[in-house]
Amino acid sequence: MKILRYIKPYRYTVYLALLIKFTASVAELFLPYVLSHIIDDLVPLKVAKSILLYGGIMLFCSLVAVFGNITANRLSAIASGKMTHDMRYDLFDKVSHLNCNQVDQFTLPSLISRLSSDTYNINSTVARMMRMGVRAPILLIGGIIITMLLDVKLAMVLLAMIPIIGFVVYMVTKRTIPAFLTVQGGVDNMIRRARENITGIRVIKALSKTEYERQRFHKTTEDLAAKEFSTDKLNSITSPMTTLILNIGLVLVIVVGAITHTPAGVILAFLSYFTIMLNAVIGVTRIFTVLSKGLASAERVLEVLETDTNLSIISDSDAATGDANSAIQFDHVHFSYNKVEDDLSDIHFTLYPGQTLGIIGTTGSGKTTLVNLLMRMYETDSGNIFVGGKDIRTYDPKELRKMFGVAFQNDFLMADTIYENVSYGRDLSEEQVLRALELSQAKEFVDQLQEGIKYDIAQKAGNLSGGQKQRLILARALANNPQYLILDDSSSALDYKTDTLLRQAIRENFPKTTTVLISQRISTIQDADLILVMDDGKVIGAGTHQELVKSCPDYATICEIQGGTL
Repeated sequence: MKILRYIKPYRYTVYLALLIKFTASVAELFLPYVLSHIIDDLVPLKVAKSILLYGGIMLFCSLVAVFGNITANRLSAIASGKMTHDMRYDLFDKVSHLNCNQVDQFTLPSLISRLSSDTYNINSTVARMMRMGVRAPILLIGGIIITMLLDVKLAMVLLAMIPIIGFVVYMVTKRTIPAFLTVQGGVDNMIRRARENITGIRVIKALSKTEYERQRFHKTTEDLAAKEFSTDKLNSITSPMTTLILNIGLVLVIVVGAITHTPAGVILAFLSYFTIMLNAVIGVTRIFTVLSKGLASAERVLEVLETDTNLSIISDSDAATGDANSAIQFDHVHFSYNKVEDDLSDIHFTLYPGQTLGIIGTTGSGKTTLVNLLMRMYETDSGNIFVGGKDIRTYDPKELRKMFGVAFQNDFLMADTIYENVSYGRDLSEEQVLRALELSQAKEFVDQLQEGIKYDIAQKAGNLSGGQKQRLILARALANNPQYLILDDSSSALDYKTDTLLRQAIRENFPKTTTVLISQRISTIQDADLILVMDDGKVIGAGTHQELVKSCPDYATICEIQGGTL
């Protein structure tokens, strides 16, 4: 199984655990054999020293079994824990590098589920296999061998039960792996529902829909519980059936032993070995149960780990040719999320260095999609996009995105200091952060905080207002002096005065930066060198503010409603 490559770095810990577990299991197997020898051979002779000697051997075997199992279990926990740590790290790294289309296909709830519950299932499977995967087979096989040495006829009675048990385990396991995949899909749905409720808690309370959402979540959890119950009901067949079959075998052993006048010590040893073998078989069935769940989870984890996240990079000779003097150029670009109907149709414009592009349009008109294509978050279906006069497919995606400073309307802030949120791993100096805060009009409220830029932001920035959040997000976009600045409705929570001061600061301090402004406000974009009016994925108007007022009725209407200058 490919997922087991993560155990390879810790193979010596695994080998040691398996060796100790083997030794402890063998020691446990000797106990009934020694006991039968004491009862049948030594007790009738009343040899006290020999009885004490063999009693000491039993005590020694018991101590080896106890402490050996404890040590082996701890080593297995260490190895499986470290393996899971490495696997989760790689899985998180892979998720971080998935492109937007791949994230859409997996869905966020499913990725969260794979990072949490699926990796936990794999951890449990590996740990259980190391604990019981050696012990149970040794006890079972060893028990069969020793009982064969004690009495062949009685051993054959128990041995006849094994194929029946194997058939039951096979039939159950065959059905449980698909069942566990279904259960994990239900877990994805539950996480999605919980995530939606937690994220939208304010809206839910504002609309007094707490009971409505509670019922929806209840239905989701009921569906999951039904799937889990169905799977567990299937798994629950194994242990009772195994116990029943072995108990039938035990009854037959006693009957045959009575008929053949087998010594009491041998019968007692068989009873002990029966208990050991019963527990071993139950352990094996549990291994198959956990293995079914682990294999289902491993399949889901590997599906992410083996996803190719590398975007193809083409050579300049194979790339399309654009305007060499342009900063941003869209050349008849078409794009669709579902590959059925265009979400963007024939987008065509050119922007030169230092110019500003304004984009306005109704919700769902494709404004943010256009920006995502520009940074190659998604691939175009047809047409070409050029940045700096070069086809974006010729850039390394990391290098391409380093050229951009981006602020989205619903961007995120970490539960960390203001400095860390603005610097965001770029090792910016405090002076650079303070300058970015000043340009984004955030320095005023930051200076009022006792800790200043060391102020800790709460989870989801719950201790900041909407306008304060947006100004910090803007500061993060401006902090690295970007060559291209994208502000996607990132000033919607700002008052008009602050918005005006922000645009003025950008014009004065970033004269060579090419800027893309997405906004619902005419005042934010009216000074742009080029304005695109979008509707249903199409550009229905393009030009300057004055040109659009005359040539685009939709733009003129928006301008009139917002009280702009016609």
